[in-house]
Amino acid sequence: MPEKIRIISPLNRSYPENLRLLPNPPGTLYTLGKFKPADQLAVAVIGTRIMSSYGKKVTQKIVTDLVKHKVTIVSGMARGVDTVAHLSALKAGGRTIAVLGSGLNVIYPPENENLFHKITQSGAVLSQFSPETKPLGKNFLLRNQLISGLAKAVLVIEGAKRSGTISTATHAANQGKEVFATPGSIFSPHSEASHFLIKEGAHLATSAADILDMIL
Repeated sequence: MPEKIRIISPLNRSYPENLRLLPNPPGTLYTLGKFKPADQLAVAVIGTRIMSSYGKKVTQKIVTDLVKHKVTIVSGMARGVDTVAHLSALKAGGRTIAVLGSGLNVIYPPENENLFHKITQSGAVLSQFSPETKPLGKNFLLRNQLISGLAKAVLVIEGAKRSGTISTATHAANQGKEVFATPGSIFSPHSEASHFLIKEGAHLATSAADILDMIL
């Protein structure tokens, strides 16, 4: 029997603590799965929907190593980096949280339906939007703020300079979160977001240890 969607607010004990600490936490969340106190130690892993083979390897390696240290992985269940981050966390036996830009009854992208259900079984999926909300573009900008809010730090793997990746990193900085970026080839457009953020003061990350040293 399918799990029933729960509606929670900052008044509920199950409300994610990292969100509760924000100056203006979201008032209503629709959730499936469970949040745990251990989710306070969370890193958001984000990036492009069209990733390179290098980006995939970097995501798999860093996420696997973070999970070994009991870090919860947060991402947006989009194609590309997000999907690989969730799958890598699950494969390593860790917890992962997905934040949707649609309602929980409208799984997007549709090819991630199996991933969606796997995450609800061992982690949590949540949305600010009512269950039947379609994945409209404006929703993803709000979702990005929730992704960074759930985490202690945000890691950018790959992305374009003008993208939702930069949006999420900006939200993270405004929320007082640590922002990390992995370097890439100077010849690759996939590296634009990471290199821009590093120039702007983001921490350069070449391993999970670079992140763990700052958040543990």
